[in-house]
Amino acid sequence: MLRTFLLILALCANAAIAADTAPTIMVFGDSLSAGYGLPQGAGWVNLLQQRLQQEKLDYKVVNASISGETTLGGKNRVAAALEQHHPAIVIVELGANDGLRGGSVATIRANLIAIVTACRQHGAQVLLVGMELPPNYGIDYVRKFRAIFASVAKSQQIPLVPFLLAGFADDPTQFQADGLHPVAGAQSRVLENVWKQLRPMLARETAAAG
Repeated sequence: MLRTFLLILALCANAAIAADTAPTIMVFGDSLSAGYGLPQGAGWVNLLQQRLQQEKLDYKVVNASISGETTLGGKNRVAAALEQHHPAIVIVELGANDGLRGGSVATIRANLIAIVTACRQHGAQVLLVGMELPPNYGIDYVRKFRAIFASVAKSQQIPLVPFLLAGFADDPTQFQADGLHPVAGAQSRVLENVWKQLRPMLARETAAAG
């Protein structure tokens, strides 16, 4: 009996050590990643952790997203988040709140570059997530806002998810009553949009570690 108990303790200890040493993917975003209005554990970030486990990919996911976050807020807190979590990969999903407030395109771009730079200086790969605005913000601003993400990805030579909500953004049934945040049933579609770009990064990270 004692022998069995000690074996269980050893297995638990090994599992804890593996979890501590597994490389971290940090999601650094706003309410779209923080799970706003969703049941506990239903957000795409939670689904990402499940996907990694299903595919036997040894990563742990940390959600450092805050509802209402802007690129300026992200720039101001990214250093502390990097120091706390030491991520191997950072998924940057910011900019939507700046756009909804009509923020300066140049400022949004500069803030995103500052965040990417900080992540790289900390040794992390970066995946940038793009967003789009509804047409009522004016064709010119909508176009310029959309172009920010491709511009940053190109200048920083990092992979890009062109649009987090691609494939269902025009379907009101996939959104909560506010028309901005996807419902629980749409979170798997959000994950698929991210996964397409994230999966190749995991392969590169694993190869580098090997």
